Amino acid sequence: MSTSFNEQFDQHGAWRREFGLRLKLLAEWMKDHDLLDAGVEERLRRLEMQVRADKVMVAFVGEFSRGKSELINAIFFAGYGRRIMPASAGRTTMCPTEMGYDADVPPCLRLLPIETRLQPQALMEWRMAPEKWTRVDLDVNDPQQLAAALEMVAQTRQVTKDDARALGLWHSETPDDNPMVDAQGLVEVPRWRHALINIAHPLLKQGLVILDTPGLNAIGAEPELTVSLLPQAQAVVFILGADTGVTKSDLSIWREHLIVDSDQSDVRLVVLNKIDTLWDALSSSAQVHAQIERQCASTAEILGIPRANVIPVSAQKGLVAKVTDDPKLLAASCLPDLERALGQGIMGQRQKILGAVVASGIGSLRQESGRVIHIRRRDLTEQMSELKGLQGKNASVIKHMRTRITQEQAEFDLSGAKIHAVRSVHLKLLREVFDSLSGAALKAEMAQLNTALQQKGFKIGIKKPYAETFERLRAVFKRVQGLCTEIHTMLAATFRQLNGEHGFSLQAPAQPDFTTHLSDLDAVERGHVQYLGVTNAFRLAQADFSDRLVRALATRLRTIHEAALADVELWSKTAAAQLDAQLRERRRNFGRRIEAIDRIQQATGGLNDRIAEIEGQESTLNELESKLDELTEYLMRVRQAPREEAAAAVAGA
Repeated sequence: MSTSFNEQFDQHGAWRREFGLRLKLLAEWMKDHDLLDAGVEERLRRLEMQVRADKVMVAFVGEFSRGKSELINAIFFAGYGRRIMPASAGRTTMCPTEMGYDADVPPCLRLLPIETRLQPQALMEWRMAPEKWTRVDLDVNDPQQLAAALEMVAQTRQVTKDDARALGLWHSETPDDNPMVDAQGLVEVPRWRHALINIAHPLLKQGLVILDTPGLNAIGAEPELTVSLLPQAQAVVFILGADTGVTKSDLSIWREHLIVDSDQSDVRLVVLNKIDTLWDALSSSAQVHAQIERQCASTAEILGIPRANVIPVSAQKGLVAKVTDDPKLLAASCLPDLERALGQGIMGQRQKILGAVVASGIGSLRQESGRVIHIRRRDLTEQMSELKGLQGKNASVIKHMRTRITQEQAEFDLSGAKIHAVRSVHLKLLREVFDSLSGAALKAEMAQLNTALQQKGFKIGIKKPYAETFERLRAVFKRVQGLCTEIHTMLAATFRQLNGEHGFSLQAPAQPDFTTHLSDLDAVERGHVQYLGVTNAFRLAQADFSDRLVRALATRLRTIHEAALADVELWSKTAAAQLDAQLRERRRNFGRRIEAIDRIQQATGGLNDRIAEIEGQESTLNELESKLDELTEYLMRVRQAPREEAAAAVAGA
């Protein structure tokens, strides 16, 4: 029997917790056995952070009164036994609403006043200023209080047309999109610009983020939704009315904000909601089913998506069925079909991506740790050969051996100056990489774009400055790739030289691949070009709107730059840590060799004792390597194991 989205997400959360715990235990074990150098530690930290902090965003998009909030209630909050998100007739969610969980923040609703649209800061900047938000504490154990508090996202206020125009919510050029004018000449606008809900719902605690959006006019007025939040969603559920099909405004939302490349089409689900309006006592169930199927096929054809991506649902009946425990009504609502599609599509895709990250991360740290064990084994072999060569030799030979080791140590210490010089060149080139991808460089680029957009009136040829900006950004990544290639070449040559001179086993780590970051850059550009169509021409003619659009773009680009910088930093740290580890092991080896000679000189029989001691260390090293294999192999298995298998493994450990 297929599991629902909620059940699959619960299993995904159990896997993440189990994996995070095992990763922490591995780090502690490696630290206890001196295998945790800076590079391995950073890799483990990043891997744990990726798994523990993994977020899955599901965005619900559609025009007003399509039943978005009711669908969220039915899928995620039926366990409360009532509606939690406001879902009454008419306009409900008036501002974009994000629902998630942050353990450092108490349960609360935070609301950003609509007046902040009069100021230039992007939404991400306002997130950094919690004092500017109106906060309402929530009692997650009281469904009635919770639901009453969340009704605030539907609040509106009356303003003049001039005020609405200043807020970007009134456009004389597109009268059909404007709100109604009352008898006093006032118009209704949302009271809030954005809402953040932080509650310890089981699914939200496991990393689910729900984004509930208002209709077309509100989406278009908030560019950060289009260019930042929606593109980052793992899945977008686009909701239509089963009775109306694809309306003109529905089609505008789809074309302007939701069309993606064909290879990404699986992350777009279209829901034909309110199929219960087609249930007709005068028609047979077969006739009703045929009518619904025709509507689904027509919708798929109009939107240009596979028929399988269109799912008919009755959110209201599904919620009622869950609350009243009515399996027959639940099946008729088709809600389980949508939950299965969400579970198999989003969770399957997310686990696949995380699985690849885990496989790569565990493989790399196993390789780095294995290299340290190899060095220790080689040093023990050298010591054993050296000591066995002293068997039967007199005191003068042993004394000469000590002198030779001391001389080798002195020569090795002199090589430190050469290594320091290499590191200086390495750091100089790295600084160029960091400067190229810095926040200051990106800020200057965005300022140049903003200047190009400040021409008065309609932005003729507006796509040109965007195209030029993205070409320059791509050139930055290509330059950084070239610098990294130069660094890698230098490191490889230096490591080969050190390997030859000192018997190291250094290997320059593979340089960062910026292909993914360039693909992300292309995706952001496509999203912006899509947004620069004729429909938004009047908005784009306003300087303040263009400024908000550029700020939203900067927020998205900053994420890409920071991810690239993190890759470069990990690469650099891995190379430096590898060199540090082998230098440290070599110095320890010199110390152990001198100590062994001193003990042999001071005590009869010390030579045989030392040989026996090394044999014991070799045995310990074999056990260490075997245990490392066991721990890492378990992590590779558990990344795909179902929750039951993981639990059994923990119980047997």
